[in-house]
Amino acid sequence: MTIRVFVPCDTTALSMGANSVAAAIQTQAVALGIDIELIRNGTRGLFWLEPMVEVETPEGRVAFGPVETQDVEGLVTSGLFDGAQAHPLALGLTEEIPYLKKQQRLTFSRIGVTDPLSIEDYRAHDGFRGLEKALAIPPQAIVDEVTASGLRGRGGAAFPTGIKWQTVLDEAPGQKYIVCNADEGDSGTFADRLTMECDPYMLIEGMTIAGLAVGASQGYVYLRSEYPVAHRIFKAALERAYEGGYLGADVCGSGRHFDLEVRLAAGAYICGEETSLLDSLEGKRGMVRAKPPLPARKGLFGKPTVVNNVLSLAAIPFILDKGGQAYADYGMGRSRGTLPLQLAGNVKRGGLVELAFGITLRELMEGFGGGTYTGRPLKAVQAGGPLGSYLPESQWDTRIDYEEFAALGAVVGHGGVVMFDDSVDMGAQARFAMEFCAVESCGKCTPCRIGSVRGVEVIDRIRAGTNRDANLELLSDLCETMVDGSLCAMGGMTPFPVQSVMRHFPQDL
Repeated sequence: MTIRVFVPCDTTALSMGANSVAAAIQTQAVALGIDIELIRNGTRGLFWLEPMVEVETPEGRVAFGPVETQDVEGLVTSGLFDGAQAHPLALGLTEEIPYLKKQQRLTFSRIGVTDPLSIEDYRAHDGFRGLEKALAIPPQAIVDEVTASGLRGRGGAAFPTGIKWQTVLDEAPGQKYIVCNADEGDSGTFADRLTMECDPYMLIEGMTIAGLAVGASQGYVYLRSEYPVAHRIFKAALERAYEGGYLGADVCGSGRHFDLEVRLAAGAYICGEETSLLDSLEGKRGMVRAKPPLPARKGLFGKPTVVNNVLSLAAIPFILDKGGQAYADYGMGRSRGTLPLQLAGNVKRGGLVELAFGITLRELMEGFGGGTYTGRPLKAVQAGGPLGSYLPESQWDTRIDYEEFAALGAVVGHGGVVMFDDSVDMGAQARFAMEFCAVESCGKCTPCRIGSVRGVEVIDRIRAGTNRDANLELLSDLCETMVDGSLCAMGGMTPFPVQSVMRHFPQDL
């Protein structure tokens, strides 16, 4: 009997030695004459347990972790291949691990379960069912399902996806594009990477459905250049999707046409802004465009273009398969569905947590994150990337919801949650926000280009105790100017972390 053993192949697991662990398991199996099938699956998103090895048993898959190469011989001796749980690294049935069991995985239901490059595996777990349903209904019906789902952009702006698609559909027939923003640059985020490394066909399916919905025949994935593993896996998945007839001139024998390519990004944070991304994709320097015209009307190469984040497009297969209402049944208020939250920073149990909107920050950080890695008291949390506000303890009982966060002057963004213990210097964090903007600004508008440089200088004077009160007033005025006068969210949001430090952690300035 062949025993199936799973060792993750994503970037996180590889960085923790997954390849050598896999090789050691294979060596032990050969030496003992045990027939195993070694499957390189994706991660389950429980990063503090990587590499997490799983063995298939009649009761289900049993997990062990974190496994190092020197642990393998002992694991095998104690019955690894039988799924025996006598070893200290035994975690029990994978699906029963509380961190995983308490989640509501709609978008990420397959990661860690399947072989990322196996179309058979993907189809066996509801893959391409959404595409098959989309091929059987008219474009307007596809858009209607997305609208009914309440899905909003998961990249930061939270714009209703259905409205964006409707705008492109309503444009005159002709060349249209689907562009996926996979330039995941926010600190503490990795959900886009996990999508492309662990379940790439989900993104391919979502983008193909988007093309059918709006009449676009060409799609591009703008992938962060710092993601070589995601690039390799996604390119291999594209080749297999073409071979299987899921892309190309005759999608699934329907006579419908959709081509998809991946392009490496320019290594600039500003290219995460949709219009700057389009400039970069056209071969230009990434510079923010004035809006209007909106990309939905005049986008890539001047043609109507849907620009969506990876997580927005990755939610589409579920929505088309199960129906828009099934997705909208999760969440609260105007924040519908689930959000893949990413716990990072000074956290004991970092990883991916997919939950319906409505959990509080405290429940997330303590119930899932387990508090800080250092064991010291938690002091602040930054949600929504490097331009998000720093939230003090008085705000940790806020539910994760677009409107509730906006009421605090905070942002949900891409779902990144970065934790800091009480050793953090919040004054240095405020300075970093301005310095980050000075480095990453495209330079097109004065408030962002000049304001960020002056912001660093003013904060340095405040921290040096030079004319403190006057400089605090100057910093406040400067922040207001950047918020009101910047062309895009880069300059418009840079003051958010600075203002939050001034408001909640003034002693650190």
